[in-house]
Amino acid sequence: MVDAPAAVEFQHVTKSFGARRVLDDVNFQIDAGRSICILGRSGTGKSVTLKHVVGLLTPDSGHVLVEGENISRLSSRDLSRVRQRIGFVFQNAALFDSIPVGANVEFPMRRHTKLSEGEIVARARQLLAQVGLEREYDTMPADLSGGMRKRAGLARALALEPAILLVDEPSAGLDPVTAAEIDALLVALRDRSQTTLLVVTHNIPSARAIGHELIFLDQGRIIAQGTPTALEASDNPLVRQFMSSEGGG
Repeated sequence: MVDAPAAVEFQHVTKSFGARRVLDDVNFQIDAGRSICILGRSGTGKSVTLKHVVGLLTPDSGHVLVEGENISRLSSRDLSRVRQRIGFVFQNAALFDSIPVGANVEFPMRRHTKLSEGEIVARARQLLAQVGLEREYDTMPADLSGGMRKRAGLARALALEPAILLVDEPSAGLDPVTAAEIDALLVALRDRSQTTLLVVTHNIPSARAIGHELIFLDQGRIIAQGTPTALEASDNPLVRQFMSSEGGG
């Protein structure tokens, strides 16, 4: 029996912007249904890593594989196909401010599926209910709190039932209680649907709650990788200091 490919795999990925090397020989993989949180100080390549997974950026050298496919070698059509297997929750939720919350969630289904109007609306309402926004279907994004916008962004990211979910700073700008609620939603999704999670965060309590494994990036390189307990015992003082922080990003 052939083992299934990793959900996401980075093989010796290097990326520079001008003279600045943002990723430097990065190697890791995530098996399907598992979750990894990427930690590190600002500007260390965390969000750049996420953008490589969806092909918004391509490596200068090395390979990024999604479910066994080297996405940097795919045609635009095939890359679009792979992207439909990936959900992306942006740090600012990236909602369309000119249309209501329900229409935001419906947008990917209208663009990429052949579902009927009734099926699209029903699924959008179901997704909003899953994230506690069942009453906000007709609400405009500008009228949502920060935490509600994150929830709406999560509902939209789940519209196409992605196998892989990328989440950029789910706790940013949220109070600790709301951040913990978002963490619980992500963990419940992972456990219910076996969704693979790759999460960028500064928030150590969130990382502990979400991540089966943590990766610590510094100056574009992985300097620590393992369980939260393993990173707490790291011989690297920066990693230990970061892991002892209880604050958010």
